Amino acid sequence: MTLAPLAGFRSLITHHCITGSLRHLYVFNGHPLSEEMLLGLGAGVGFVYWRQKGELPFIGGRGNARGGFEPLVGARTGVDIRAYTSGSARKAEQALLDYLAEGQPVMIQCDMGYLPYFDFGAEFHFGGHAVVVCGYDAAARQVLVADRDEPLHPVSLEDLEKARGSTHKPFAPERRWYRCDFQAKRDPTMDEIRAAIGEMATAMLQPPIANLGVEGICTAAQRIRKWPQTMDKDALRHALFNVWVYTDATGGTGGGLFRYMLARFLHESAARMGLAALDDLAEAFQRIGDGWQQAAEMCKAASEATDPVAALPLIGEQLLALAAEERAAWEKTRQQL
Repeated sequence: MTLAPLAGFRSLITHHCITGSLRHLYVFNGHPLSEEMLLGLGAGVGFVYWRQKGELPFIGGRGNARGGFEPLVGARTGVDIRAYTSGSARKAEQALLDYLAEGQPVMIQCDMGYLPYFDFGAEFHFGGHAVVVCGYDAAARQVLVADRDEPLHPVSLEDLEKARGSTHKPFAPERRWYRCDFQAKRDPTMDEIRAAIGEMATAMLQPPIANLGVEGICTAAQRIRKWPQTMDKDALRHALFNVWVYTDATGGTGGGLFRYMLARFLHESAARMGLAALDDLAEAFQRIGDGWQQAAEMCKAASEATDPVAALPLIGEQLLALAAEERAAWEKTRQQL
């Protein structure tokens, strides 16, 4: 047996690991919705500032829909998407191989720090990464993995288990995998697109805690100035580098903390709904994406500077300016729905 993708599987260049993995599955099953549409339907754009005790701060631009992102995307596209986890490496591996034997690629969650085709130059772990396993060679005990780039990557089952069974915080993958049933697949309705946009606006403008939404951006602006009080210069450099990674396209956001993808979703929605006002909002979020990209570059430069502390006030000011822009754009979004 040779290592080859399942018949009919097509590798795609994608932006975000989760929406990109879903798009691989949707295309394979004859439901080729855009990655941006999948992101928007799951109310997938938001903001979070989080710092777990003993860990570096995390700044992210994904939204967290009630009930989970993947099930919501599925509900709005006629696809039954269910997540499973296992504490057993043997059971998780067998479930994966059984699904491949049925001729279906499998979306799994894993720690990208253990995937051999990544080279970060230093130890790095992120267990929220999603990929699609799309081929298997039993004799070699290797699988083929589709990630955000176009080439397919051979990975041994031993390395895959390291990535799936990682316990690194704050996003341990728990050997999570997904089963998808496309029998009732359909296009989203106008009401579903409208509801998704409204959910993102509400989450940004009325967050349940001060670490989320527009308020969370203000929280991040304040906290980032205080980072030197709780971490040494090496940790500070690492934290600033992380902000760049999770904002820039390098980290799987599509650039501009997902705002560029959001803009494309709004443009596509405007065409589907015949609502020209969404095109104007798309342009506003494109500009906001530019602002986030600028913040990311400021953080990257600070992470490489002799004195990383000096740039923190300016970074804080940039975040406060972005908070004001985001609030205005999301308020206008709600008015247009």
